[in-house]
Amino acid sequence: MRIIVTGGTGTLGKHVVALLRETGAEVTTLSRHGDIACDLLAGDVPRIDADVVVHLAGGQKGDDVATRNLLAACGDVRHLVFVSVIGADTVPLAWLRTKLACEEAIAASGIPFTVLRAAQFHDLTLTVVRGLAKLPVVPVPGMRLQPVDVRDVALRLVELALGQPAGRVADLAGPADYDMRELVRDYLTTTGKRRLTVGLRLPGKAGKAYRAGRNLTPDGVRGTRTWEEFLAAGR
Repeated sequence: MRIIVTGGTGTLGKHVVALLRETGAEVTTLSRHGDIACDLLAGDVPRIDADVVVHLAGGQKGDDVATRNLLAACGDVRHLVFVSVIGADTVPLAWLRTKLACEEAIAASGIPFTVLRAAQFHDLTLTVVRGLAKLPVVPVPGMRLQPVDVRDVALRLVELALGQPAGRVADLAGPADYDMRELVRDYLTTTGKRRLTVGLRLPGKAGKAYRAGRNLTPDGVRGTRTWEEFLAAGR
């Protein structure tokens, strides 16, 4: 099976590539520093012919442009797998709107596809919590998260890539739900830091969406590695 993975050298991509290669698939990475070196945002994408394309490349902005450039370059592709974010259609943030635009472009492309929405990775949650904890008084947004381990996401994506196109599948979240205060507390305990915390009310429509839990999935598939296990292992 010929598989091309965009963003194959990133946090998620490196796990997906390794797992796919273990299956015996012929895997090629496409990214600025991949086997196929190109910038999806710039549009310099060579023609792509593969059994499966696993689209993991993403950034803080321009994901919709990059996805449309990728789709325009797809020739003989039998299955496109895309990782999106839970809340793409319910939380009014610009970054999430681009993820929704990617989903819509893929669905309209005519290429058989599978879309998996995942919760925030443990790695991203750690980056946020660590940044907050640098302050002498830690502001804690009033919100809940379902952080998921990148390895759990990688395993699910490999399963989907080796299967048949399924459209949008069940969301993937971590094994437990956490109030942001719990996530901060666990980080402070693990690192031995002592900080005062103070609640923060997120403003605007996005804040209202987070307070209402629109970034959560009540009945999606659950991963296995908890936030506590992630912290204890030092990632």
